Amino acid sequence: MTLKQAKISSKSAGLLYLIIALVGGLSIGYMPTEIVVDGDASLTFQNLINNQNLFKWGIAGDIAVLIMETLLTVILYQLFKAENETGMTIATFSRMAMAIIMGVNLVIYMVPAILLQKPDFMNSFSQPEIESLTLLSFKLHNYGVLAWQVFFAIHLFTLGFVIRNSGNVPKYLGITMLIGGIGYGGDSIIQLLFLEAEWLSLTFSSLLVLAVAAEFWFAFWLLIKGYRRSEING
Repeated sequence: MTLKQAKISSKSAGLLYLIIALVGGLSIGYMPTEIVVDGDASLTFQNLINNQNLFKWGIAGDIAVLIMETLLTVILYQLFKAENETGMTIATFSRMAMAIIMGVNLVIYMVPAILLQKPDFMNSFSQPEIESLTLLSFKLHNYGVLAWQVFFAIHLFTLGFVIRNSGNVPKYLGITMLIGGIGYGGDSIIQLLFLEAEWLSLTFSSLLVLAVAAEFWFAFWLLIKGYRRSEING
């Protein structure tokens, strides 16, 4: 890869990072908060009916994020494999595993999507059962998010390690990503295991702030300054 190609790839990666953050924030972060009422299946189902377009846009956003994640993963591997091929292989497979879980998680959203269409075979279910199934689907999707975040944590930690030892990217950016990866992984595992350890939860939640800061720092660095290695060996 020539210097010109590396710069184009770098800027493309930075742009993809920012678009994923925006679209993912709407589909993964905002949309569920407008529909799901924890512990209230009836109100959740009513919110789903009242916000059908928002729900569909959320699904569209998840699809877009899934596609962009695949593209970004390949670009990052091409950019940094010359720095540490083993590390980037781990980071790449981890992020691809994350994308696969995202795809499976998207299928879970098809349950409330089907319920909205009111197919004939749902007549055997009572209204409370349909409402409970809707809330359960949203909860399963949320745990699916936690599951793919475990693999994203591995990606972020490993990529941070590669960047820390690179002479082309700010060292402290790599360190911040590395620590942020620990936050992502720890926070997700605590919730997946239903652990009630408040001090651990607070610790990992605090580290998540570093993870978010590191991702935006990395995105803007790629977009504005760009990767400046004169040649990346194939």
